[in-house]
Amino acid sequence: MLIDKYGRKVNYLRISVTERCNFRCLYCMPEKPFSWEPKENLLSFDELFMFVKVAIDQGITKIRITGGEPLIREDLDYFISLISNYNPNIDLALTTNGYLLANYAKKLKEAGLKRINISLDTLKPAVAAQLAQKNVLANVLEGIEAAREQNFKIKINMVPIKGLNDGEILDILEFCRKREMEVRFIEYMENSYAKGTIEGMFGKEILEVIKNKYTIKKIGRTPNSPSFKYKIIENGYEFGLIDPHKHDFCEDCNRIRLTAEGHLIPCLYFDEAQSIAKAIKQKDIQKAVAILHDVLANKPKENRWSEEESETSNRAFYYTGG
Repeated sequence: MLIDKYGRKVNYLRISVTERCNFRCLYCMPEKPFSWEPKENLLSFDELFMFVKVAIDQGITKIRITGGEPLIREDLDYFISLISNYNPNIDLALTTNGYLLANYAKKLKEAGLKRINISLDTLKPAVAAQLAQKNVLANVLEGIEAAREQNFKIKINMVPIKGLNDGEILDILEFCRKREMEVRFIEYMENSYAKGTIEGMFGKEILEVIKNKYTIKKIGRTPNSPSFKYKIIENGYEFGLIDPHKHDFCEDCNRIRLTAEGHLIPCLYFDEAQSIAKAIKQKDIQKAVAILHDVLANKPKENRWSEEESETSNRAFYYTGG
């Protein structure tokens, strides 16, 4: 069992298999040039799996594959099959922008993937092109339908940005409700890689928009989940709100992150990390485990975002996954 110094049980591993992305979203990496970490600096899927096996044996029960855009990395289904075959009971999920998903949904299902989170910030092609700096919406919608055809459990992520897509909160909610997909509205997380002029919405502002049409009831924060759940009284639909600016967001954090280069990161907000790459390359699993426990021992209590005043994180979210 993996326990941090605050007594929190860590059973959730998020693996960023690539920092590369085919979008240039304003809230993530709008000015990132198309220059990337050389492939030789990345751990292979077999090397990543060496650590994943140990992590599962140590108590990891949930694994999410992220990026960048994870579907850019070739043979992702092979990596997923390695994990699924090792332990079919692992809660194995993927976060994607959906652009390439139509081409891979069937392969991912056959490999053992169970759940998919898909980013959908707008239903308007022009707004999508402005946010992602690329014409993306048609492909994303096609990817969502392909995932539905494969009977994946799907969650939709939306980041409302003032002056861009903040008028579509109800549209996205209705789109998801009609397709029996849970939508989660995510507060924009201030970071130094985003476009400096954008401004997100706090959770309370998002809820006010929804309250203008519906009566909503608090369900609460699912244990170890970043999402606070709400229910619409009129139709029973449940949606989530991911609000890292709230003081209780980090209270029962059960997550740790691993990058494609082998960096173990204890918190999404902070820059601190330790590398297991050398240990894995040398097949020194005990050393990798020792690093894992040291990272957990230094896992911070909470991030530095708040509703009153938020510091801007220097963390590149495309590097660690969200």
